[in-house]
Amino acid sequence: MDLAKADFKKRFVGSYFGVVWMFVQPIATVAVYYFVFGVGLRNGNPIEGVPFVLWLVPGIVPWFYFSEAMNAGTNCLSEYSYLVKKVVFRVEVLPIIKMISCLIVHLIFALIMAGLYLCYGWVPKLIWIQTLYYTFALTVYTMALVYFTSAIQVFFKDMAQIVNICLQFGMWLTPIMWQEEQFAGVSFYPLLRRMIKFNPMYYIVAGYRDSMIMGNFFWQRPGMTLYFWAATLCLFLIGLKVFKRLRPHFSDVL
Repeated sequence: MDLAKADFKKRFVGSYFGVVWMFVQPIATVAVYYFVFGVGLRNGNPIEGVPFVLWLVPGIVPWFYFSEAMNAGTNCLSEYSYLVKKVVFRVEVLPIIKMISCLIVHLIFALIMAGLYLCYGWVPKLIWIQTLYYTFALTVYTMALVYFTSAIQVFFKDMAQIVNICLQFGMWLTPIMWQEEQFAGVSFYPLLRRMIKFNPMYYIVAGYRDSMIMGNFFWQRPGMTLYFWAATLCLFLIGLKVFKRLRPHFSDVL
């Protein structure tokens, strides 16, 4: 926790506005997407009675967390190379440090998201707390990927660029700014709807919207819940095994 707090503070050392920059870019991104899709392209409200921005935010807030944690976690071993070279230090802790640091930012944005709903006159609901479950699920899923990408990054420096490109494609492959019902008129719609559910981030985005808007509990998606945790567990075991297999060589390469 001490290392995570230090990592969080280190981001803004030497910056005049400091922690303010942590909020400016994501809020500006939300504003751009809102004006492009909600105003410019006039997508309308995907859910009747729910303003577009209230539908957009629960999808994009977890993606910000996922994207930031993937980028930061992938480079964590190179960033903390001086700790990796210490024989007595548990290197497995470094990805966790980055996750906690990014999680602090995410929890603040979750509060801002709830505040936005209050500004639109929504009454707080107990089910909003369910976002903590989806935050935990997203954290475990991201950790599974970060253990793999961070270990590979030490030996293959292009991994960070590959992760960045995958995140750009992944954002548009996940129904964050769009919903699958928009393709209901095309012939491949049934296949498309099944395929996008193989993306674990679909479960997270849908879960945030279930919690904030629809009022549905996670056990009302039993098939997707089982699939998500089975896929996450497999990825976690693979990522951890690769990390442990390559760990003895980290200090030599760094």
